[in-house]
Amino acid sequence: MNSKEEEHEMNLRMRANGGSSGVEGVQQLPTLPPQPPPYMAYCLSEDLGSEYPINQTPYASDFFSDYNPRTGPRGYFSCEPSRFWPPFLEYDLGVLFEQFSVFLNLIFLIMACSQFIEPLRVGYLYTYWAPLGFVVAVTMIREAVDDIRRWLRDREVNNALYTKVIRKGQVTLPSAKIQVGDIILLHKNQRVPADMVLLWTSEPNGSCFIRTDQLDGETDWKLRTAVPVTQNIVHEAGRPEALFDIQAQTYAEAPNQRIHSFEGTFARIDVMNIDDGTDNMENEASLSVDQTLWSNTVLATGTAVGIVIYCGSETRAVMNSSKVHTKMGHIDKEINNITKLLFVFVVILAFVMVALKGFKGAWYIYYWRFFLLFSYIIPLALRVNMDMAKIVYSLMITRDKDLPGCVVRSTTIPEELGRITYLLSDKTGTLTQNEMVFKKLHLGSVAFAPDSMDDLTETLRRYYDTMEKVDDAMDAKQLRKTGDERLVEAVLAIAICHNVTPMSDDDGKVETASAGASEGGDYNAFVQPVGYQASSPDEVALVTWTASVGITLIHRDQQMMALRLPNGATVAYDILQLFPFTSEAKRMGIVVRERASGAIHFYLKGADTVMASLVQYTPWMEDEAGNLAREGLRTLVVAHRQLTEDQYTDFASRYHQATMSVTDRSGKVQAAVATLECDLQLLCLTGVEDKLQEGVRPTLETLRNAGIKVWMLTGDKLETAECIAKSSRLVPHGQALHVFQPVTGRSEAHLELNAFRRRCDMPLVCLRYYEFEFLDLIRQCPAVVVCRTSPTQKAGIAKLLKAHTDAVVAAIGDGGNDVSMIQAAHVGIGIVGKEGRQASLASDFSITQFSHVARLFLVHGRNTYKNTASLSQFIIHRGCIITVMQIIFSAIFYIISVALFPGFLMVGYATIFTMFPVFSLVLDKDVADSVAMTYPELYKDLTKGRELTVKTFFVWIVISIYQGGVIMYGALLLFDSDFIHVVSITFTSVLLTELLMVALTIHTWHFVMILAELASLAIYVVALVVFKSYFDQAFLLTWNFAWKVFAITAVSCIPLVILKCIRMKLRPPIYSKLR
Repeated sequence: MNSKEEEHEMNLRMRANGGSSGVEGVQQLPTLPPQPPPYMAYCLSEDLGSEYPINQTPYASDFFSDYNPRTGPRGYFSCEPSRFWPPFLEYDLGVLFEQFSVFLNLIFLIMACSQFIEPLRVGYLYTYWAPLGFVVAVTMIREAVDDIRRWLRDREVNNALYTKVIRKGQVTLPSAKIQVGDIILLHKNQRVPADMVLLWTSEPNGSCFIRTDQLDGETDWKLRTAVPVTQNIVHEAGRPEALFDIQAQTYAEAPNQRIHSFEGTFARIDVMNIDDGTDNMENEASLSVDQTLWSNTVLATGTAVGIVIYCGSETRAVMNSSKVHTKMGHIDKEINNITKLLFVFVVILAFVMVALKGFKGAWYIYYWRFFLLFSYIIPLALRVNMDMAKIVYSLMITRDKDLPGCVVRSTTIPEELGRITYLLSDKTGTLTQNEMVFKKLHLGSVAFAPDSMDDLTETLRRYYDTMEKVDDAMDAKQLRKTGDERLVEAVLAIAICHNVTPMSDDDGKVETASAGASEGGDYNAFVQPVGYQASSPDEVALVTWTASVGITLIHRDQQMMALRLPNGATVAYDILQLFPFTSEAKRMGIVVRERASGAIHFYLKGADTVMASLVQYTPWMEDEAGNLAREGLRTLVVAHRQLTEDQYTDFASRYHQATMSVTDRSGKVQAAVATLECDLQLLCLTGVEDKLQEGVRPTLETLRNAGIKVWMLTGDKLETAECIAKSSRLVPHGQALHVFQPVTGRSEAHLELNAFRRRCDMPLVCLRYYEFEFLDLIRQCPAVVVCRTSPTQKAGIAKLLKAHTDAVVAAIGDGGNDVSMIQAAHVGIGIVGKEGRQASLASDFSITQFSHVARLFLVHGRNTYKNTASLSQFIIHRGCIITVMQIIFSAIFYIISVALFPGFLMVGYATIFTMFPVFSLVLDKDVADSVAMTYPELYKDLTKGRELTVKTFFVWIVISIYQGGVIMYGALLLFDSDFIHVVSITFTSVLLTELLMVALTIHTWHFVMILAELASLAIYVVALVVFKSYFDQAFLLTWNFAWKVFAITAVSCIPLVILKCIRMKLRPPIYSKLR
């Protein structure tokens, strides 16, 4: 065992103390078989010090000399959070470092600091510190609000009270004080404070249900079972303190992120026969995820007791909550490039001015002063304005009544919604409803569809009625001749092979019965269920169907299940082994013993591709599975094998040894199960329908007209995927299809691609094997369906498109298997569906149904992208026009490095005087929402990203040069005597010009826009009156001032209006035709 694993090992002993008090020395334990290094060991005895008061250190015994008061023994974490810095200092340092790691913020910080040096000072200090402070303050306030919310949430969680079980009784302690080795008592609806191994539940069978929606987003309840050894001890004693009457040892794997798996072992070492090699199956047990309670889950039923194995940062919840990488939109990258270009302009302009002045004396001082004077061209406030705009966009999306339930989880990329080219979509639960309905049962020679289900029900009823009466072999033989037994065996297999739990009432209470009924007594004690609970809608659909035809699941726990037959009789089965479904195995199985006859049955169901190699050869299976898939049905193959007592005993022994292994447990378990999965008899094929979601067809048609290429990625087989693609109109009816066949090498891939090139008018429907070469053809494919894909492959396709195209890729899904794809795409969209909220929680935008994606793109995406482009261009224009005026002023007055406007006016110009009208552009709409939805072609142009480019940037630079030149030269030409008049005329003109430009840009007026324009004028008028030192108020009240400002403003704006009107006539944009 290396040093790292040694840090993950501890011994906690829990043994009866014989009535004495205090902590005794460590008792010598029986020798255990050697355990492999990757696991932690917890030896449980009363020497844990559990009788200590809660405010004392329970680990302060001699054999724990390395106890740490925060982390517990040997460095294990407690649930109490810790900070290296004080909270406020950590927050301040972190935010400041993040802010000034941005290049432009750092430059402005250097510029502001330079104003403390007298030779470099240009104007007043607040001229540079005020804008910088405003930008940083806005960000810090926003971060502070988030930090306070997190702190309040953490405090609430850390102060929650829990019951700790000790040898002398029970004590209460806050969540933050819980440590590894503590035994915690949990009640119904109580949050699990740390990762625990379940030792006891209030249910006699040791089962309980937990809700995991806050951990993995799945809304279905998860069944958990206690360790059988400890469950029996506490159940017999009637008190959880009885756990201190034994000596046991638990091995748990080192902390990791896997929430769906766990490997460990439990052994009661005070009664185990280690030396003589006898069987210890009753005193030891393997631990899997079924015996765990992960932190942040909620106990849904009953009462439970568990021992803490991971705390704090070592819990699964914390290890899976790593900081999500913040996505940056394309428009943010484009603006960053433009601001860098503006910085280069400032460097060059300052150098040109110094060159004109001459490199003599302290020329570097003049260079820095010119750099400061021209720095207004760099939009310091642009980032703050864009961040605020993103918040406004998010609020508008969230409050849209036509998008009920929509949640914006990432406010950094709303503009990306307006540039989507590829939409990668899951099938089940996204395009379909994930509401499964049983449609067809195929036995090979006969098939039962909805129109023949009554015949099937009658056959089952007649069979069981006859079985009650049959006594002689002739009648039984006659039954077999009719083939009824094959049908009954198939339906019975479907009713048994599952992991479904019946519910007894509408409140979701799990059905339980008396101990006598479970042990084989009065089966009539079981009540009729009102519904079923399972992790898979497919299983619920199958069990619901068997109930509809007469075989009803009325009870299910970890030990047994009971079925009510069509004749009213009840048959019970002991559950000997259960092999749950996994996405890797694509099958699930169960071993049961019929109580009445003692017969042992092994049932297995799974995907046809997996089951084909496990069942005895049946020629019709592959053909009929394909036929069901072509009908759009989800297909399962059900098989059976009867086991002898010796066969099962041999398997059980090997399976137990495999489950007790702590090295390569999964491989050994699979090898043991493989001995059962042979010589299976095919019973039937089942077909379950998943209906299309409402509005899928028109939504896909709208997206296609908008120029968005939809790719459907599914784990289903080719025929099912093709059927859904046609029924949803993803592929139009009558469209020729090209299917890429499986290939084994690059040369074969090239042959397939060349065959497709010769038929380039077709959409690509299925891609079973892909190479980078196929990307040359994607622009020819209006629709793509990729079948038999795993979650990793879905994410790989998203990454492939991102890496080899310039297009914006969006991904949409509803299940946990879609999370990796959603996070890999530029824009991730999650649907709150039947499979839970995992995809929704991991997404950037959460919606409730697929049809909402059209409005999200065509309305909100279009508006946010266009308005952000306008907002950023106006902010750049606002700085450029002032810089142009400063350059002209400095050049005319002999290359002087003096500011044109006083510091207050410069600060006010970028904030209170023009901020509100410019920012109100985020509310603009060039067309009504209904028009945008009716004419999706309007969206097409946006995907090209032409709203904000280097071309549009230079257009605005030219406009700024023109307007800045007109205003500055106009004021100088109309100059009379006092220079203060020039300041009044130019500043008023540039302010009015900016307000007029905003007004001329607006397409649809909003009352907030009108208010912003009027408020800016009012604020400026008040400033003219209040700040007398900056203006000649007598001059401001003369007609001389008024006509000069009017003339200059008119000359700066009217030519641009004329050019815009000419352009609208000659080359009108598409949206103008629909206004």
